[in-house]
Amino acid sequence: MSKRVLYPLAWILAAVVLPMAIFLHLRLHPAEDPIFRAPHGHFYIVSGAAFLAAIVALSIGAAGTHLRNINVTFLSMAFASLAFVFLLHGLATPGFLLPVTNVPGIAAQLSILLTTAWLYLSSCPTDHALVRLLSRAQRWLVPSWAAVLTTALVVGLRFPAAARFIPIHLSPLKWIATGLVLVLASVSTRHYWIAYRYSRFPLQLAILYSIGWMAAAQIIIVTSDLWRASWWIYHFLLLGAMGATLYGLVRQYAVGASVGMAVKGLMGLEPVERIEAGIAPSIRALVIATETRDPYTAGHSYRVAIEGLRLGQAMGLPPEQLRALAQGGILHDIGKIEVPDHVLNKPGQLTVAERAFVERHPATGYEVCKRLGFLQEELDVIRHHHEKWDGSGYPDRLAGDQIPVLARILAVADVYDAVTSTRSYRRPWTHEEAVALIVRESGRHFDPECVAVWVRISQTAPSRDRYPSWLHPEQTVAGEMLQTGSP
Repeated sequence: MSKRVLYPLAWILAAVVLPMAIFLHLRLHPAEDPIFRAPHGHFYIVSGAAFLAAIVALSIGAAGTHLRNINVTFLSMAFASLAFVFLLHGLATPGFLLPVTNVPGIAAQLSILLTTAWLYLSSCPTDHALVRLLSRAQRWLVPSWAAVLTTALVVGLRFPAAARFIPIHLSPLKWIATGLVLVLASVSTRHYWIAYRYSRFPLQLAILYSIGWMAAAQIIIVTSDLWRASWWIYHFLLLGAMGATLYGLVRQYAVGASVGMAVKGLMGLEPVERIEAGIAPSIRALVIATETRDPYTAGHSYRVAIEGLRLGQAMGLPPEQLRALAQGGILHDIGKIEVPDHVLNKPGQLTVAERAFVERHPATGYEVCKRLGFLQEELDVIRHHHEKWDGSGYPDRLAGDQIPVLARILAVADVYDAVTSTRSYRRPWTHEEAVALIVRESGRHFDPECVAVWVRISQTAPSRDRYPSWLHPEQTVAGEMLQTGSP
């Protein structure tokens, strides 16, 4: 593991260990752990953390709906849980709306338990059984969970005695909850760390800090004494966790599309314009990282996605499937990021061993993207775009209708763009030659229905000069690398 990767891990560990070390020191030296009874200060700190969590939840929730990403939806629900339940914790501060009750202690632990549970789901691969089940109701998850949390907030304030039915602040439940939080946090940390190593997205790094601080906060809650200096530490940890996540979210959006592109995506009449404007910054970064390694495929993924989208439109696919086709298409070759340069850029014919290496890229891309939250339809495109209608393709040798329809569509666009592109070992084929090849391979390589529609809409060759602004050779760092050959 490189130093560049280890540095963030070291900082995360230090950020968690340092406050825990201070907490342990204060607990072991009671004379240095004075009592600070400050209900107003408590209310303001807790309200600040809840407010930041609400901003994060709303921002991420909107992105999750727009990007067709179930893991982002779970992430939104995690921070919504912290926002609502921790707000209850603050409003129940003795002397404000309620007298002394059990509500603050119960709400504090419940907020962390619910948050880490949703964070765990947000880190799970999208082929996980529970994730698949919940993804069927993705559009209802956020509003339904918001209704549950709102009800809990109202009941907690109006009927505080009801808290006795959730004695999570008492033994042995508080220790069971703590163990569960630590297990969920550990699994989530591992998954987000793996995802961060692949993509280096700012939001993923911020979430790693947040998970660590929430786990530390849970330990402090169950082992500290009310109003002691050591007890206050967990409040600042949760406030810091929300601040770090909000900062990561801002950094994530900072590398995204301009306001003009966002408006174009909302107001444009063409489905291609809407989908192109909504391509996530994370997807753009992955495509650029892949295509800068192979100067002969610059723009290939984008052109394949757009032509696949055009074919999908002609076949009458609904908008949700068109978006899945576009996102899966633009990432279909992401697995090549692990193919060695000397194989990827070899000017001549590949050896059997080299060919086997290249043929692993659909499965590799599938493994990478399933940890980044893409839904099953996108994953099917990435994994199966090299399957053949007669069953002779790879990696799973699916045949006929066993091949997902989006992968069958993309296969046509992928082969067309590949043969009409310049390679170091051959000239590009003409449009007519490429169409003739696709027609010959109907029923062997390609789905006959896809070929029939492709022939109907491909009377003229599509433009090979079309680039999005984030991939155009003259407007991106990736493009400069392609033109100059600089590393």
